[in-house]
Amino acid sequence: MKGEFDLRALLAERGGERYELHARHLNHQLPRMLHTIGFDKVYERAEGAHFWDADGVDHLDMLAGFGVMGLGRHHPVVRKALHDVLDAQLADLTRFDCQPLPGLLAEALLAHSPHLDRVFFGNSGTEAVETALKFARYATGRPRVLYCTHAFHGLTTGSLSVNGENGFRDGFAPLLPDTAIGLGDLDALERELRKGDVAAFVVEPIQGKGVHESPPGFLRAAQELLHRHGALLIADEVQTGLGRTGDFYAYQHEDGVEPDLVCVAKALSGGYVPVGATLGKDWIFKKVYSSMDRVLVHSASFGSNAQAMAAGLAVLAVMEDEGTVAHVRRIGDLLSGRLKELVPRYELLHEIRGRGLMIGIEFGRPSSLGLRGRWTMLQAARKGLFAQMVVVPLLQRHQILTQVSGDHLEVIKLIPPLVIDEADVDRFVTAFTAVMDDAHGGGGLMWDFGKTLVKQAVAQR
Repeated sequence: MKGEFDLRALLAERGGERYELHARHLNHQLPRMLHTIGFDKVYERAEGAHFWDADGVDHLDMLAGFGVMGLGRHHPVVRKALHDVLDAQLADLTRFDCQPLPGLLAEALLAHSPHLDRVFFGNSGTEAVETALKFARYATGRPRVLYCTHAFHGLTTGSLSVNGENGFRDGFAPLLPDTAIGLGDLDALERELRKGDVAAFVVEPIQGKGVHESPPGFLRAAQELLHRHGALLIADEVQTGLGRTGDFYAYQHEDGVEPDLVCVAKALSGGYVPVGATLGKDWIFKKVYSSMDRVLVHSASFGSNAQAMAAGLAVLAVMEDEGTVAHVRRIGDLLSGRLKELVPRYELLHEIRGRGLMIGIEFGRPSSLGLRGRWTMLQAARKGLFAQMVVVPLLQRHQILTQVSGDHLEVIKLIPPLVIDEADVDRFVTAFTAVMDDAHGGGGLMWDFGKTLVKQAVAQR
């Protein structure tokens, strides 16, 4: 048929231009960076926790699209749900009716947080945070939100205002009048609350940047302080939620913690359709939507669309049927336990931390003279280069995709699909051990690459 669109033919014809197209029409620095570190692969197919390049070589995914691929790639149940919802030809997004799928997904999510009552659906994690910030400000009548140093809550302007990394904030002022405190610093929290203008405190139970867990008892104590001063607790579970840490939500690891607002996204999508959700208490929603005049005071054009809702429902069904949370707890303990056994063996390896399948591998200054000189060379050029030196051979030599936990951090964050198994754990630990052996043995290839990174870091100053 004339004018028929053939996606497979288009990809076959133009797929080889992927890096050139990106450099020409999108973020030109991304392909440049990928070429520099040797990550400019051509991946053709994916399934579960693995994907295959153009040569058919199997790669293990320990990044999960920064946590989006919670169930791995192309889970058959999620795929079927999306085929089903498309074939149903629903009258979606009329804006003036109530479809069943949003209510069903809200009901399923709220079942995991019985103290919460209502849900707003948007399209991403940063939208979920934006919603929580707006709702907290309106419900309390106060302007200021507290957040933690090194926090990451998204990159839209409101979420950026509670971002604890200056590298993301620089050049985008003015932002909202919010205030950072240290993770675990209850004295700072109380000091700010006494000023009487704080609407809420937003916190990741485990920070994505650096994989730092909130100290035991901190969330519960913070909640008590906040409520005593008429402020709200917002738990950002965009990355930590839906089983990632071995609990459905990471805040559930600590008894007695019941946030007023909870933000989720990423894994809820099934890796297919962007979706974000803000869960909250009934009184907050009823204050925001206080009359029919305010029925659309906060909305999202694509929020609650049928495809996203179907994906979310399928994800939750799979997690229930396959016992995902218990699996994460078991496999996460196995992976972190085997990595911790390596710490006494390698002087460059300082700490393994995290929970479930959110694990931080931190490197630090070695004690031996030869290694210390090389470490100092890297640090003088740019902090974080050693961790990048580890990430590159993991991919190039061992076909394992990982990435550093943040800019200027000597930390690799492991956030693999929640479906990895014992064989995947063994593959990663074996590869990581080989890379550590190379680094500590003075292997030429790895340190030669380090010198290349140093030259590039110096040239960019």
